[in-house]
Amino acid sequence: SLACSWLRSRTSSPISPLIQHLTSEECMSLDIGLSYHIDGNSVDVFDRNITHNLGEMAEEAGIYKALWRPDENGFEKGSDLIPVLEAGMKDLKERPEYFMKFDAPNGWGMYIHFVPFVEAVLEACKKYPNALIWVSR
Repeated sequence: SLACSWLRSRTSSPISPLIQHLTSEECMSLDIGLSYHIDGNSVDVFDRNITHNLGEMAEEAGIYKALWRPDENGFEKGSDLIPVLEAGMKDLKERPEYFMKFDAPNGWGMYIHFVPFVEAVLEACKKYPNALIWVSR
């Protein structure tokens, strides 16, 4: 993410041990967003962040490639994600106990946080179907 990139650029500061801890511990996340390119500028209309600890849960729900690796799997616009995310959301909501098995033991990556995240991404894709998807991992 931009915040993590900024932190990493400050590793020669007097507080670099703290920054190195933050960049290794706190920047283990996915940033996903939607943007339009207008007059040569990128205008973000949506962005969210979620821990990589939810990657296995996403894989089990069939939405990992769409959320974490859209650029490598032919997903370009918000509309491309809609059918995959709808199917994944249906599965997540129908089998909560199953998916809760993938909750991170340390609490950083829980079903109760992932479902609202996926819902937000799905709603944004519906609201901005022609927006381009971007990710930072």
